[in-house]
Amino acid sequence: MFRSGSVLIVPLVLALASPAASGFEETAVRTSYEVEVLKDISYYEGPDADPVKHKLDLYLPKGKQAFPVLLFVHGGAWMSGDKNYFFDVYGKVGKNFARQGIGTVVTNYRLTPKVQHPGHIQDVARAFAWTKRNISRHGGDPSQLFVCGHSAGGHLAALLATDPRYLEAVQCSLKDIRGAIPLSGVYNLPPGKLFDNVFTADAETRKQAMPLTHVKGGHPPFLILYAESDFPLCDRMSEEFCTALKKCSCEARVERIKERDHLSIIAHVGNAGDPAVDLMVKFIHGKSSAK
Repeated sequence: MFRSGSVLIVPLVLALASPAASGFEETAVRTSYEVEVLKDISYYEGPDADPVKHKLDLYLPKGKQAFPVLLFVHGGAWMSGDKNYFFDVYGKVGKNFARQGIGTVVTNYRLTPKVQHPGHIQDVARAFAWTKRNISRHGGDPSQLFVCGHSAGGHLAALLATDPRYLEAVQCSLKDIRGAIPLSGVYNLPPGKLFDNVFTADAETRKQAMPLTHVKGGHPPFLILYAESDFPLCDRMSEEFCTALKKCSCEARVERIKERDHLSIIAHVGNAGDPAVDLMVKFIHGKSSAK
C-alpha cells in the first residue's frame, strides 16, 4: 500500500510461495455448496474498453438462489495486481465465500500509469453496476450487494461506499450497497509525493480521493478490518474512519485481526475458519437476512 507496486509484489510472492507458511493452503473443511466459476466476463464494452482490465470473474454457490453477493477489489498500490494474481489468491477467496453461500465477483480495473484517479474507482463502479444488472441471471440477489477490497482495493471499496458520484454516474446509488468491508485500506492520503503518480499532486484532487472526505451520512454499514502488524498508519486510519462514520450516525465496526500483517491478512481469507472470514461471513449473512 505505502510502497511501489513492484516492491509490494516481492513480499507477496514470498508470502504465498510457501502455502503452509502463509496459511493459504486448501484446508479440509465442511462446505455447504459446490462452486461454479465463470471467468473473464466483460463488465464494460465502451470504445475505450481494456481487453484485460475490464473483466471480472464469478464464483457462485451451486444450487442456491437469491444469495448475497460480494464484489471484491484487489490491492497492489493502484499500480499492480490482477484478479488472476499469484497462486490464484483471489480465486481462493472467491471459492471460500461461495462455499458458504455468498456469491463473489472478483474484478479487475485499470491501473496507473495507464490511468490516474478517478480512473480506478470509475472502473470499480462499472463492475458494481454490471453486477447489479446481471447477477440475478446467475442466482444472486441484486438487493444484497456488498463491496470489499484489500489495501488499494480497500480504499476503492470505501470510496465507492462514501462518495456517491461514482455510483450515480452508472445509474446506481449508495442505497444499492448492502454493506462495505475494506481490509487494510487507505482512507486518508498522507502528504508527500508518494502517491503523486496515482492521484496527481493537486491538493483538491487528492482530497476528493480520500474516503474520509466524503463521510457525511447516509452510508451503508461498514465492517473495517486491519492487521495486528499492518503497514504504518493502517491501524490509525482504520480507527479514525470508523469513528467518523459513527459520528454521522452510520453503522460501523472496526476489528484488528491478530497474528496477521498487511499481506497475510488477505492470504488467509482463502481459508474457511479464518477469524477475518468469520467476521465477514457473519456480517454479510446478518445484513442480508435483515433486508
